[in-house]
Amino acid sequence: MFRTPSLARIALAACLLPALPAAQAQSFPVRPITLVVPHSAGGTSDILARTVAAEAAKTLGQTIVIDNKGGANGTIAAKQVATSAPDGYTLLLATASTHGINPSLYSRISYDAQKDFTPVTLLATVPNVLVIGKQVQAASVQELIAYIRSQGDRTNMGSAGAGTPGHLAGEMFKSAAKLQFTHVPYKGGSPAITDLIGGQIDFMFTTIPGVLPHVKAGTLRALAVTSPQRSPAMPDTPTMAESGLPGFQAVSWHGIVAPAGTPDAVVARLNEALSGALAAPAVKQRLMEEGAQASSLNTAAFGDFIQAEIAAWAKAVKDSGATAN
Repeated sequence: MFRTPSLARIALAACLLPALPAAQAQSFPVRPITLVVPHSAGGTSDILARTVAAEAAKTLGQTIVIDNKGGANGTIAAKQVATSAPDGYTLLLATASTHGINPSLYSRISYDAQKDFTPVTLLATVPNVLVIGKQVQAASVQELIAYIRSQGDRTNMGSAGAGTPGHLAGEMFKSAAKLQFTHVPYKGGSPAITDLIGGQIDFMFTTIPGVLPHVKAGTLRALAVTSPQRSPAMPDTPTMAESGLPGFQAVSWHGIVAPAGTPDAVVARLNEALSGALAAPAVKQRLMEEGAQASSLNTAAFGDFIQAEIAAWAKAVKDSGATAN
């Protein structure tokens, strides 16, 4: 016999529905998590992601699978995660490019760096370092400035490509010191470093790991790092601010974001596991070897950080004239 559900049962069901996502969040995760990395395997971003993910997986009780998805300055990877289910099982290794530079660099971009993502935590900051070739007679930033002024447009600055953090750090340098020089973009940092050693270009801003062996060998000279404080990986190298350019800062960074709408409890669980991983001595040491410094933030603070980065890089992109479609 058909019976109409009682009002009490309907009310009970209505009360239980909102509790379902909360219950699912409490049991999270129940299967492996995918972390999409917007760079190829073997680079600093990939090493950082794998190091932190392996440690965080111990707390979460599930494997974190790394999915390397390079190309288009990180936009391909970012779009993939932005359109994924907001359940915490697909995450993005956000970078200064995907969530700082790209919103200004691309006239048409396939994702919104703020609206399409939920911030989880900052993982690490990675300062760039200003390095020069042996043919440049300069022992400090101020001496390099004097050298560039004496050479004018004949001075060449290399970069890993137009619109990359290293290129834009150079544009900040040009603006801050009121310089003129020629930008030579390469398809990646390695060929630029090779030409810097060979004397085809005069200087560049790049991440520490790629040039540290050459600095130690004496084939390149490090003049300054672009972070507010000196890098533990190069403690004897002054900052740009210490070198006479107060307020100069152009730091690359890595963090974790999830698709917008990911439950708060899931985000909190991820933040807890990732922050704990960053506190592990072995993780700190491995990151330092890559020129990175562990630096976790809560969700709200990381959201504010991303907003500030978008604004800061926008000026550098505008000054550089760099664009991408």
